[in-house]
Amino acid sequence: MAATPPVCDFGWNAPDFTLPATDGRTYALADIAGADGTLVMFICNHCPYVLAVLDRILRDARDLQGLGVGVAAICANDATTHPDDSFDNMRAMAEKHGFPFPYLHDESQDVARAWGAACTPDFFGLNADGALQYRGRLDASGRNPAPDGARRELFEAMRQIAQTGAGPREQTPSMGCSIKWKAA
Repeated sequence: MAATPPVCDFGWNAPDFTLPATDGRTYALADIAGADGTLVMFICNHCPYVLAVLDRILRDARDLQGLGVGVAAICANDATTHPDDSFDNMRAMAEKHGFPFPYLHDESQDVARAWGAACTPDFFGLNADGALQYRGRLDASGRNPAPDGARRELFEAMRQIAQTGAGPREQTPSMGCSIKWKAA
């Protein structure tokens, strides 16, 4: 089911976390934070919205890291109901695509709940102080191939945050598959 996250709550302070990654390490938010900002993405292995833009996510992550922005992705989906999102499959996906960032597993879903993650992909752009400045989409393509000359909305917003500490006031929410929550 498609879901759309809420608009950016400017200045919201991101809660810390400690999660295992597909590279065998454990990361806290401070380990990921860049000198000029941080991008945390909630993604998963099976979502057609994520798969459609994965090449652009990887491109933008590399470019943002070059600007001093730390990047990480978190998978919080219930792997019991969605086995494609298991930790072993996350590891295989990160390796296959050469993820240039830690791919973290939120098995308990506590981090996704604390952050208010709604869908995959869901992008959280933080400034150097850890305050939310972007909660928008990657670009206008959605599940479709990007048209020629498509504006790199996420990249441009994060570049602005890295340079000024503030995100753009006009943002279009991301859209994607809803987080696959565990049964209560």
